[in-house]
Amino acid sequence: MKFFSSLNPTLTICSMLLLSIAVLVIYSSSKELAVFQFIFALVGITVYFLISRFDYRSIRNLIVPFYFVVLTLLLVVAILGFETRGSVRWIPLGVINLQPSELAKPVLILLLANFWSKNQPIWSNIARSLFWTIPLAVLIFNQPDLGTTLTILAIWLGMLFASKVSVKKIALLFLVIILTFPAGWFSLRDYQRERLIGFLDPHSDPLGRGYNVIQSTIAVGSGELLGRGLGRGTQSRLQFLPEFRTDFIFASIAEEMGFVGSFLILIIYLVMIVYCLKIAAASIDAFGFLLSIGAVSMLLFQVVVNIGMNIGLVPITGITLPLISYGGNSLIATMIVLGLVASVARYKRKE
Repeated sequence: MKFFSSLNPTLTICSMLLLSIAVLVIYSSSKELAVFQFIFALVGITVYFLISRFDYRSIRNLIVPFYFVVLTLLLVVAILGFETRGSVRWIPLGVINLQPSELAKPVLILLLANFWSKNQPIWSNIARSLFWTIPLAVLIFNQPDLGTTLTILAIWLGMLFASKVSVKKIALLFLVIILTFPAGWFSLRDYQRERLIGFLDPHSDPLGRGYNVIQSTIAVGSGELLGRGLGRGTQSRLQFLPEFRTDFIFASIAEEMGFVGSFLILIIYLVMIVYCLKIAAASIDAFGFLLSIGAVSMLLFQVVVNIGMNIGLVPITGITLPLISYGGNSLIATMIVLGLVASVARYKRKE
């Protein structure tokens, strides 16, 4: 009883609600996959509970070893990983497949939180923080996995803001990013360029590069206020909507649960993110503050981009919806991050 009474109620309830919605929605289309998702959820919840019980400050000496373990795993993926749908992202481990790029997210949050809690945001330290981040980003980008690469960079940028960097430095960094856009365009794969072009004018090729965007927006719009009902979405059930359990699960939910169901999910995410910001503000040290901001950076970026691409507001990049999209690696990585935030909350300042 003492164990459960010490859990963070807000993060726990929000996580449970999102995981329950995920299992329910996936069950409506595949009982077998719903069982797997339920197992992933149990593992994720267990990891979350265990991490939340640790003092987050006690693992600082293990952060660099964690980083090199993940870096090694990403190298193993590049050498021994198997290809699925044109991407090499997984290491086969018998009944499960390990996706190291997902583990890179909590590890990078830990690393940058530790780094910026000890260093000032001068140019040399900004370069050093990039020195730690770029190897992960490059290895993930080469898989290719643009969505996770952008999430890694979003974590770096969000935590740089949290390090109290000056406005002048931020302005110069954005100028450099804008100037490197042309080089970034030529480094993209052909299908990634097609996605960007399709986003700008999907109806120019409705059966090709614009197909995903068009079908996703149709699914969202057809749900109206209350939706068609679980298992009754025509866009997903008739295979018009691609990846309706992963990248486009929000469009599937909008079609079957309508505006009410979609709005409920947005409210849960909002409560979770605002609460993480409150934990950051009340943290007892810079390390805890930065850990919480790193979690916010990851969650906010993934939620905004995933839902944005489902409703046609941002280009399709293959980013999962945290705790809802099908898959164990993303779910467990997110629960690791939330466990760290829950640990920070246990040691917050007295109000």
